[in-house]
Amino acid sequence: MEGSSSGVKGSSNINLQKKQRTEDKTRPAMLDFDVLDCPVCFEPLTIPIFQCDNGHLACSSCCPKLSNKCPTCTLHVGNKRCRAMESVLESIFIPCPNANFGCTKSISYGKESTHEKECIFSQCYCPALNCNYTSSYKDLYTHYRTTHMEVDQLNKYICDIPFSVRMNIGSDKNIIIRKEYTKRLLFAVQCFREPCGVYVTVSCIAPSAPEVGQFSYHLSYTVDGHTITYESPEVKRILKVSSQRPQESTLVKLLFITNEGRVIEFGVA
Repeated sequence: MEGSSSGVKGSSNINLQKKQRTEDKTRPAMLDFDVLDCPVCFEPLTIPIFQCDNGHLACSSCCPKLSNKCPTCTLHVGNKRCRAMESVLESIFIPCPNANFGCTKSISYGKESTHEKECIFSQCYCPALNCNYTSSYKDLYTHYRTTHMEVDQLNKYICDIPFSVRMNIGSDKNIIIRKEYTKRLLFAVQCFREPCGVYVTVSCIAPSAPEVGQFSYHLSYTVDGHTITYESPEVKRILKVSSQRPQESTLVKLLFITNEGRVIEFGVA
């Protein structure tokens, strides 16, 4: 029993010494971040990282694109993990890109863009045409309400109360901004004309932070006595409204034939 106790104590001392050495070595250092990027696609390396027998690296996304042949020496790459580089990657943390706006979190290298979409301090862009204002989502609401009120005086609503939107799909104006004033949020309803119908997307201009909350929506469109409906359990949150049609996964396609210039009307709840 005494030997066992001594063994546990010895192991504890070793772990303590190792922890002390690690803390002593944690200090600022200069690093060329280019060495942490994949030499093939030049994007930040993400775990798992693979290497060929000569030690050349490639990210997991590039290996199948290269048919698992190293672009430097043509040896096989994609089976052997580079554990050393993975350990280096796991040890590097950098300040959040929104540090100047109040975020105090440190982010693993290569994951800044993912964090930025969820960071409550992320800057959102004003959806008004030719306006370059950026701020937090709550300040953006105030800016839009006070600066662009003359063009959107009636576009305010409360969640859970349906409202109608009228848009001329033959015109250049394919977006309407709604202000949810109890939660101080801006919602964008966009319409994209297609040869066989119309694509509609509903977005909340805010980061995907838990503090913002979750929202769902319901679309309905009636033409010639026929109604098309669609429900989504989640409203996509974005930092900037784009005039380009989003990816298919974020769109609702209303399949109906329309004449040039016809006004469409649909409800969102």
